[in-house]
Amino acid sequence: MTGRPFLTLAVAEALSLSGTRLSTIAIPWLVLSTTGDAMQTGLVAMAEMLPYVVAKAVGGPLIDRLGARSMAIACDLGCVLVVGLVPLLHGLGLLSVPVLLPIVFLLGVLRGPSDAAKQSLVPQVAVAAGLPLERVTGVVGAIERLASTAGAAGAGALIGWIGAVEALWVNAATFGFAALVLLVGLARGAKAEGHPQRRSYRQDFAEGWRFLRSDAVLMGIVIMVAATNLLDQAYATVLLPVWTQQSGHGPALLGMMFAAFAGASMLGAIIAAMIGEKLPRLLVYTVAFLLTGFPRFVVFAVEAPLWGIFAVLVTAGFASGFLNPILSAVMFERIPAALVGRVTSIYGALCWALIPLGGLVGGALIGLVGLAPAFVLMGLAYLAATLLPLMRRSFRGFARPVLP
Repeated sequence: MTGRPFLTLAVAEALSLSGTRLSTIAIPWLVLSTTGDAMQTGLVAMAEMLPYVVAKAVGGPLIDRLGARSMAIACDLGCVLVVGLVPLLHGLGLLSVPVLLPIVFLLGVLRGPSDAAKQSLVPQVAVAAGLPLERVTGVVGAIERLASTAGAAGAGALIGWIGAVEALWVNAATFGFAALVLLVGLARGAKAEGHPQRRSYRQDFAEGWRFLRSDAVLMGIVIMVAATNLLDQAYATVLLPVWTQQSGHGPALLGMMFAAFAGASMLGAIIAAMIGEKLPRLLVYTVAFLLTGFPRFVVFAVEAPLWGIFAVLVTAGFASGFLNPILSAVMFERIPAALVGRVTSIYGALCWALIPLGGLVGGALIGLVGLAPAFVLMGLAYLAATLLPLMRRSFRGFARPVLP
C-alpha cells in the first residue's frame, strides 16, 4: 500500500505536466502564427505566468488547511473548463488575442495552486515509502521529464496534424484525467494535514514567509532559480519559436527540440534518483548548470547545423536532470512538515516570479538587437546567474543536509 500514493502522484503529475507542455507550445504558436508578432506572443505568455506566480504564493495556507489532494483536484477540474474555452470560442469565430488574454490569465490562477499542491505531497510520499528524498525527487523529476518529452513531441506532431487550437482539446482532457487519478487513487487520509491551530490566513502566510526569509540557503536558491527561469521562459516561448519560424521550420521541429532536451534530462534524473544521495551536491550543482545554461543559448547564435544543435540540447538536458532532484531534496530537508504547504508555495512562487517577464524580455530584446545577439546576451546572463551564488559563503550550506 505504501507505493500506491506515490504511483498516484506520479501518474497525476505525468498527465498534468504533459498537458502543460502541450499548452506551452500550442498557445504561443497559435499567437505567433496568427499575428506574426513576437511581442504579442510574449504578452500572452506573461498573462498566464503572472497570475500563476501570485496564485501559487497565496495558495499555500489553503493547501495546509484544506489538503493538497482536494486543492489539486479542484484546480485541475477548473483547468478543463478554462482550456476548453479556447477551441470552443475559436469554433464560434470569437477568438482573438484580447479574448485569449483573460483565458490564459485564469489558467495561470488555477495552475499555480495545483502545481504547489502536488509538490507538497512529496515529503509524505517519501516517508510512506521509506526512501531518501533524493530518490523520490529524482523519480518525480524523471517522470516530469518523461511527461515533458511526450508532451513536447506529441504537441509538435499534434499541432502540425490538427492545428494549435484543436490540440487544446487534448490539453483539456489531460487535466481532467489528472484530477480523476487523484480522486480515485488517493484516499482522503493521504492528503496533507491541516494546521492544528485555528489562526488567520494572514498569520499562516506570514509564518511561512518568515521561515523562508530566515534560511540563507533557500533564499539563495530562490534568487538563482528566479533569474534562470526568466531566461528559460524567454528561450522557450519566444527565442526558440522565432528561430524555428525564421529558419523555415515548423512546429514539429520545435517539439522535437523540446523533446530532445527533456528526454536527456529524464535520463539524468533517473541516474540522480539511483545515486543522488551519494553525490557531492555543490559540485553537481555547479557542473550541471555550466552545461545546462550558456551552450544551449549560444548554439543558436552561431548558425550550428541541426545535428550540432541537438547534440548540445541532449548534453544540456542530461545535466539538467541532476538539478531538480538535488534542489528539491535540499528544500524539503529544510522545511518542517507543518509548514510544507506554505513554505513550498512561497518558495515556488518566488522561483517563478520573473517568468511573467520572460516572454516580454525575449520579444523586446529581439526587437532591439536581433535574434542572434539576444541568444548570446541571455546565455551570458544565465552563466552569471548560476555562478554568482557560489560567491556567498552562506550558500555553501547547500551541501549539508539539515533534517534527518
